[in-house]
Amino acid sequence: MNAENPTPPPFNSDPHPLPANIVHKLKVFGTTTAVIILSVIAWGIYSRTQAQTSLKSQADASAATVVAVTTPMPSSDHLDLVLPGNVQAYSEAPIYARTSGYLKRWYVDIGKSVKTNELLAEVDTPEVDAQLRQAKADLATAEANYNLSHTTATRWQSLLASGVVAAQDVDNKVGDAQAKQAEVESARANLSRLEQLESFKRIVAPFDGVITARGTDVGALINAGSANGQELFHIAAINKLRVYVQVPQRYAASIQPGMTAKLHFADRPGKEYTASMANTAKAIDAVNRTLLVELSVENSHHELLPGAYAEVHLTPKSKIETLEVPGNALIFRSEGMLIATVNTDNAVAMKKVQLGRDFGKRVEILSGIEANDRIILNPSDSLFDGAKVRVVTEKN
Repeated sequence: MNAENPTPPPFNSDPHPLPANIVHKLKVFGTTTAVIILSVIAWGIYSRTQAQTSLKSQADASAATVVAVTTPMPSSDHLDLVLPGNVQAYSEAPIYARTSGYLKRWYVDIGKSVKTNELLAEVDTPEVDAQLRQAKADLATAEANYNLSHTTATRWQSLLASGVVAAQDVDNKVGDAQAKQAEVESARANLSRLEQLESFKRIVAPFDGVITARGTDVGALINAGSANGQELFHIAAINKLRVYVQVPQRYAASIQPGMTAKLHFADRPGKEYTASMANTAKAIDAVNRTLLVELSVENSHHELLPGAYAEVHLTPKSKIETLEVPGNALIFRSEGMLIATVNTDNAVAMKKVQLGRDFGKRVEILSGIEANDRIILNPSDSLFDGAKVRVVTEKN
């Protein structure tokens, strides 16, 4: 029965099963195909992402401002200050009359070199002459009265011992003699005063110098003193000149005794004069914040003129390290002087700076930047803090 009726196969059995090696190959093919499809999909997604990233980078790069940058240079250890100087005579004085009268004669004119006590002019003083004669007569009268009083007092003192005269009368005579002596001294002092006024008829030079002005002429009325009278002459000692310079407070500490300066004058092109430092005010002017410096320059040949303008070149050694940048790196804005720098993220960083000397193409920066800062050249007005930039050129 079993032989005649064999057990039927399972319902879902393949009546014609594939060989095992074919089944294995089919599985490998299906797996490979799935891997390839997934790889293609992943590559497509990656490529699109990369394209989007590249496009965004290109868009950002196109939007960023293109800039050229440079780095600051250290300034020289020695300053080269060029400052305006005011040239003055070493000694200078206006000359007035010390007695009143009329100008009788003058002996020097402008540009004349004179020596101490050299006669400049003479004044005719008839009133003073008359007062002098009267003073001499008054002195003679006072002396005669004193002599008489002194003789009388001496005699009365000799009579006092014999008891002929009273002591009170003797004291009166002695006192009168003393009063007369005081009158003599007064008359003598008045005579001396008038003699001095008489001597002032001769107007003389107070020191060696050059007459730079004459303000009178023969016959002019002369009043004594500077309050009512006019200046007769003006004299200046120009063998040595003083040059006054206002040095900014920033460089005041660099001004030391023994320094020298070079002077240039517009009327002496191509020539240079050496001046030595004489004094400083040792105080900063509270109005303009400068130190007044006095220089001394020899002028024995009278080439230089008092009152002239001088270009003063000072070269003191700087005690403060500073930096220099190109002049086209400066930005002028309402908040002050700025310099645009580029940080490590290629973003703009605005820095407020303090300016020093101007060298033309380059300027000195006293504070506000560092030596390793990357400074933008020719910055546009549209730059602002944090703006992204693209550096294309870096200059040293």
